Amino acid sequence: MTGRVWKLGDNVDTDVLAPGAYMKFGIDEIAKHCLESVRPEFAASVRRGDVIVAGRNFGVGSSREQAPEALRQLGVAAVVAESFAGLFYRNALNLGLPVVTSADCAGIEDGAQLTVDPERGEMTLEPGARKLRCEAIPPFLMEMVRAGGLMPHLEHKLKAKS
Repeated sequence: MTGRVWKLGDNVDTDVLAPGAYMKFGIDEIAKHCLESVRPEFAASVRRGDVIVAGRNFGVGSSREQAPEALRQLGVAAVVAESFAGLFYRNALNLGLPVVTSADCAGIEDGAQLTVDPERGEMTLEPGARKLRCEAIPPFLMEMVRAGGLMPHLEHKLKAKS
């Protein structure tokens, strides 16, 4: 996964990712307002494959699944953060969005190119091909992420048993 970095700070909450005022609409509309209070240009400018890099406690707040779903809807390839709120972390993986923790987030600048290999626990920062570490996603969870999330993964498993 290689993409442009969108750098965010600490404590990015789920209401910033999926604003409450738009929760009565579908995910397409919610995604249009993702991060608008901290990065107004984000939803219109993010490209498929881009990567969010953040500080501590990413996804704090409510347990709304629309927060990671909005990021996935916009084409975000992965989220790298110093730490995640537990419910956001699990919701992201359940929806097929790779999320990895890394102590090296502070050295990653907005707009840089970052390659994330969540299976190996490695990242490469351009320019300079600087190698960084991140926590690997266990193989059984990567299988679920590659399937597109928990529900597609379970459907595939059930079909394989039939």
